Amino acid sequence: MAHEGGRARFHRLRVTAVDRLTDDSVALTFAVPPELREAYRFTPGQHLALRRTADGAEIRRTYSICSPAPVEGAPSSLRVGVRLVEEGAFSTYAHKEIAVGDEVEVMTPAGRFTLDPHPATEPAPTTGHYAAVVGGSGITPVLSIAATLLERAPHARFCLIRSDRGTASTMFLEEVADLKDRYPDRFQLVTVLSREEQQAGLTSGRLDEERLTSLLPALLPVERVAGWYLCGPYGLVQGAERALHSLGVRRERVHEEIFHVDDGPARDRKAAPTPAHSTVTAQLDGRSGSWAVEDGESVLETVLRNRPDAPYACKGGVCGTCRAFLVSGEVRMDRNFALEAEETEAGYVLACQSHPTTEKVELDFDR
Repeated sequence: MAHEGGRARFHRLRVTAVDRLTDDSVALTFAVPPELREAYRFTPGQHLALRRTADGAEIRRTYSICSPAPVEGAPSSLRVGVRLVEEGAFSTYAHKEIAVGDEVEVMTPAGRFTLDPHPATEPAPTTGHYAAVVGGSGITPVLSIAATLLERAPHARFCLIRSDRGTASTMFLEEVADLKDRYPDRFQLVTVLSREEQQAGLTSGRLDEERLTSLLPALLPVERVAGWYLCGPYGLVQGAERALHSLGVRRERVHEEIFHVDDGPARDRKAAPTPAHSTVTAQLDGRSGSWAVEDGESVLETVLRNRPDAPYACKGGVCGTCRAFLVSGEVRMDRNFALEAEETEAGYVLACQSHPTTEKVELDFDR
């Protein structure tokens, strides 16, 4: 991660390209000046938070890096994919207003939905076989993962199973086709269109748990895949996770990132209520402070009232930017689509989704 040992920070980066991918998606390319390149060094699969102010309100959104990580050195440019969301405050701005030459506030890379491939000078991974199940814009981080892996690990193989509504809405068609052309023996592509008949290949329809359970063993040696990367809408990711579990895949080999959480469950907010008088103590950039929690606030909201520099991006429990270590006390997390089980077991929480259930809660954002 670019900012290992320090928090992610925003810098103004210049837009060098705005490429229209489909009617409802674009790719934005940012130039990274030499003095900031180390700060923007990234692991394939990470994302960037973009920030703007509109009508006096700050808007942040996270978008995954789609470009491969450079073989040597830090990146001189970064490219992200942006899908237009209905009435989306940032995606509409990206589609209609951002132009080449503009400057955008971009946070340094974050996220743990990653695969750090062995460089070509090192031995290939044990099995060398990786796979992904993606839906819609979930292709974005996986494109970076697959392209970097195939370039750096000459014996690695990657199987991409992608689901889209139709060809016209499929992001990064040319980039994925280029991977197939460059690595015909090591890159396997399976495309499923849910609302459009295909001339060849699989029949149309949704990639649900039942279909994946029968499809995956027919495509590749499931038991020998070193890492599974599931990315896209909540329903697709959960169905793929259940299919892999039924096929005997160990949990530590499965990595997930949710892009859409509208249909995801949230915990009952009436359970484990916040005490009448709660205090949050937070360690941030080596400085500590304690503040009273106002009615209904999340831990992050309490900290932000007093420390506007507290890290966050999506506030939806998806990106993991507000990850913090729970030093003492207890909290209730409404949603968690960013932390792995081993992280929560180790004591990490998402501040944006956490509400105190004890009178005193202490967090450390620096760990």
